[in-house]
Amino acid sequence: MNLSKEELQEEEKYLDDTIKVIRNKISDLGQQLYDREEKVQEFQKFIWESKHDMDPTEMRSMMSSNDLEITMMMNKGKYFQKLFKIQNNPYFGAITFDDGTNINKIYIGITHVEDEENDRYLVHDWRAPICSMFYDFETGPASYVAPEGIIKGTITNKRQFKIENAQLKRVFDNNLNIDDELLQEVLATESSDKMKNIVNTIQQEQNAIIRNVEDKTLIVQGIAGSGKTSVALHRIAFLLYKIENLSSKNVLIFSPNQVFSEYISNVLPELGEDNTMQTTFHDFLQTNLNEFSQVESFTSFVARYYKYQETNPNLVKYKQSDDMIECLNKYSQRITSMARFTCDYVSHDFEISREELNNLLMDRYNKMMLFERVTCIAEYYARKYYKANRSKQKSIESQLYKILNIKRDYKQIYKDFLHSEEFISNYDGLITDKEINESVAHKLIKYEDACLLVYLKGLFEGFDYQSNIKEVVIDEAQDYSKLQYIIISKIFKRSGFTILGDVNQTINPYYKYNSLNDLNEIFKDSIYLELTKTYRSSPEIIEHTNKILGLKHVSAIRHENNRPVIFKVEESDLSQQLSEDIKRLQQSNKSIAVITKTDEESSYLYELLKDNVQGINILGPNAKEFNKDLIILPSYIAKGLEFDATIIYTRKDNKYTENEKYLYYVACTRSQHQLIIYNN
Repeated sequence: MNLSKEELQEEEKYLDDTIKVIRNKISDLGQQLYDREEKVQEFQKFIWESKHDMDPTEMRSMMSSNDLEITMMMNKGKYFQKLFKIQNNPYFGAITFDDGTNINKIYIGITHVEDEENDRYLVHDWRAPICSMFYDFETGPASYVAPEGIIKGTITNKRQFKIENAQLKRVFDNNLNIDDELLQEVLATESSDKMKNIVNTIQQEQNAIIRNVEDKTLIVQGIAGSGKTSVALHRIAFLLYKIENLSSKNVLIFSPNQVFSEYISNVLPELGEDNTMQTTFHDFLQTNLNEFSQVESFTSFVARYYKYQETNPNLVKYKQSDDMIECLNKYSQRITSMARFTCDYVSHDFEISREELNNLLMDRYNKMMLFERVTCIAEYYARKYYKANRSKQKSIESQLYKILNIKRDYKQIYKDFLHSEEFISNYDGLITDKEINESVAHKLIKYEDACLLVYLKGLFEGFDYQSNIKEVVIDEAQDYSKLQYIIISKIFKRSGFTILGDVNQTINPYYKYNSLNDLNEIFKDSIYLELTKTYRSSPEIIEHTNKILGLKHVSAIRHENNRPVIFKVEESDLSQQLSEDIKRLQQSNKSIAVITKTDEESSYLYELLKDNVQGINILGPNAKEFNKDLIILPSYIAKGLEFDATIIYTRKDNKYTENEKYLYYVACTRSQHQLIIYNN
């Protein structure tokens, strides 16, 4: 709906007034920060020069005062940075809300702006309770949950703005939900090297996940292009706003790979928050398996299958199966029950009988993991004889391991497990001594063995509880086995979880969930939610990808672009054929990806095209960053990324097979506007 001339003038004036207030605040805060920094430096200098003249109580009081001053300065500094970012684009939407007593116009932006002189908020933070109505309701009856309870009323107007360089470019009333004009405009824009925030187009089903603080664990099944990752990042921003004393340092994101971590690195800073801690499960394995110099990455593990380099895929599938959980539990219980000290402990200072040691091992500390018990016994005697001296405790512990009949050698423990009745009894195939020895013989441990060994270590010495992490986000959830989730849940046992994935985008050839709802048995205090709309691809692309997996529930939000999916067969001069396709796509698209099934095909095409196509790049399994303008990459690295246009290529003799349909689905769903498919 178009605004009248008078309404437009009012909005332009409001924008000018808001920007003026923001810039005055920036100036004032800048001066305050400068003055406070000088004050803090002088204070620290005074403490240093006077430290010999002050008693400990006085020193602690002075230091506490200094810490408070620094905290206040840091808070002002963060707000200064937020204001600086929004000074030319302070808000994106507004609602007029009648609560029966007052009629308020609520302008909504990345952060709040208060006009203290006139005692009013010019802009509300999008995470404020009242702003939830912008995402959840059309014009008409509406409500929100405030600290004092549920506030009901009526939204009489819903308005959206496009502001650039402090100028009002567009403003329109949208009495429907925000599916329409602005969303279509955002979807039509070209993709970039970094993921963008979606704060001005968050949809109702997304908002319900972002603002959920009632459930400790959210398990979210979302189809390709439904905004799972964006929702996760905006949820982090919301929790940082909502939960007292939660900071970015208390949040950990598990990403599928380093490329993906780099891709999402802009979103939280755009929302005015610091980036959180990030890791991959591979990094976690590497940290916890110091017996090996290198752990195979998940992408290399997947690539091994598609390169046909796996000599015994049935064995790998068995190692990846849920059966391993019970096998490992039973094996560790049996070994622990057999553990005994074989002789008396004798030192220069004292002696302990074998009977006493075994009584402590099997009775007093029997609630603990086996090797935790040894540590506790050493701590007990260090306390008793050496006033808890740490070096003495370590010495006692070392001697105790020498007389324990179970050696703390995890390579040998794992080999014994692969020989054990627990492992062999459920396995249909044959595992050879060579395969067992090779599982731990090299400096590099395979991914499937690393997952089992980390869990086995936890069963013998306990899982290293990370109390500083209060919220964990796991993206691409379908690529983690139940065993991996058990490990994660034990390490972050008091954390909240946001787990997001799509069972239809599974690229692990050995493991697949029927539904992510299966994770409820691991995370008891959880809720299962779904995202059913896709915002990424055109209707033509969605129609094709639905056929791949026989899906019917996937609906495209983009308006039609009338660009059909194009199928081609490789010709004799493939270089010229692909070059022409790429140049044609570059006329109307910024980012273009050529997605192959394997990295050998990626390398082959790169060598074929690098001299003919300017600016082409290749992305391999170990890459950490990339340029999206024109890139060749294998399908199992493309997960989570999106491009304006995509060419899917496999050799004629290497077409996607029935059991590779999920990988093919992942490749095809990366494209927003145009899709060309070779040899399939």
